[in-house]
Amino acid sequence: MQYADFCTAFMIFHNGEEALINLKSIIKAEEKLPDIILLDLNMPIMDGWQFLDEFTKIKTEKKITIYIITSSVDPMDIEKAKEYNNVNNYIVKPITLEALQDILHDSVE
Repeated sequence: MQYADFCTAFMIFHNGEEALINLKSIIKAEEKLPDIILLDLNMPIMDGWQFLDEFTKIKTEKKITIYIITSSVDPMDIEKAKEYNNVNNYIVKPITLEALQDILHDSVE
């Protein structure tokens, strides 16, 4: 397996609710927030759209860039993603090493 040297630290959450709860506690504790969120739309308990709706209500000074990573090629999903200001891109799975490198390059600029 080839690694992209994508980041120095990361958090993994298995559903949107778990991610939201943890991100809220990080904000409350004034700890370092992530620069980037790779968001799957098809998650249990709280899907990616529900997560986005709730996450956009949270006030933070830091801009967090969200990349939707999904298996959905539905044009309605692609258009819906454009409605969220903090969604940078819509990437269809499987995600490639090149796509990860593009995300990293975009975040450095």
